[in-house]
Amino acid sequence: MIIYSRNRRLRTNSSIRALVQETILTTNDFVMPIFVMEGINQQEPISSMPGISRRTVDLTVKECRELFSLGIKAVNLYMKVSEDLKDNLGTEAWNKNGLMQNTIKAIKDAVPGMIVMPDVALDPYSIYGHDGIITNGKIDNDATNDALVKMSVSHAEAGADVLAPSDMMDGRVAAIRTGLEENGFTDVAIVSYAAKYASSFYGPFRNALDSAPKKNQDIPKDKKTYQMDFHNSREAMDEVLKDVAEGADIIMIKPGIPYLDIVSKVRETIDLPIAVYHVSGEYAMLKAAAQNGWLDNDQAIIESLTCIKRAGADMIFTYAAKEAALLLNQ
Repeated sequence: MIIYSRNRRLRTNSSIRALVQETILTTNDFVMPIFVMEGINQQEPISSMPGISRRTVDLTVKECRELFSLGIKAVNLYMKVSEDLKDNLGTEAWNKNGLMQNTIKAIKDAVPGMIVMPDVALDPYSIYGHDGIITNGKIDNDATNDALVKMSVSHAEAGADVLAPSDMMDGRVAAIRTGLEENGFTDVAIVSYAAKYASSFYGPFRNALDSAPKKNQDIPKDKKTYQMDFHNSREAMDEVLKDVAEGADIIMIKPGIPYLDIVSKVRETIDLPIAVYHVSGEYAMLKAAAQNGWLDNDQAIIESLTCIKRAGADMIFTYAAKEAALLLNQ
């Protein structure tokens, strides 16, 4: 029997495979999340995220210079806030001289070409560890939106290029966009966490920032009243389309690999750029398996990130960004 169509013809060697490769991963695809803490010339490794540390502002600037030299052009900022600065309203979040605001200024002064994307959410600033203000034992959606607008404007004033609201409050994209427009920040973009699921894969991140919900019988014990139910798919599309209508410039799906079906559906529906967050738990699992010799670290990282891009991501927020850049630059 003559086989006329043989797919293996285009797999014969590395050169032909490269010629017909459909998905190309580059350093332009990466956004590196960075954890910042108070102090000078200090660095604290995060045990649950091998290779990742909290850094003071001066060392964060040094890290950003290195990232930019590797071809990584965007960073996503998170603050480790002192307990004495936390309250229910998250007022430290819009302190003009706060840690976030000073970090944004320092990075933009040192590496002007770096795209700075500060996280916009109250949980690092909340005494309760929630993304929203607590009123009568519940998350107060509209009061939280007012706080997020103040936070967003303060980030824009500090020089942020893109705001990344991760809170999942209803209507917050429209509120933030209105606040930016009214204060003259028409060029500041919004990457909206439109489909952010209530996921067990966030554990190492919450350890890094001490931002898990506090155990208190008078408040919600978890974030399931505002983050999405992982059983749902159609709901994600509703969230995405609402955020597009409210003025989001980029749409985020989070977590990454366990939710590639959502990424694919969103890609087929909208034309806006899509960001996918390869979250701390995904990163930690790869590292744990590699440390135990169960898989090849380098191959698993590149394969994982390529799969996310293949599903439809235009950019990938990943703790493996620096490592992947070094591998791709070899």
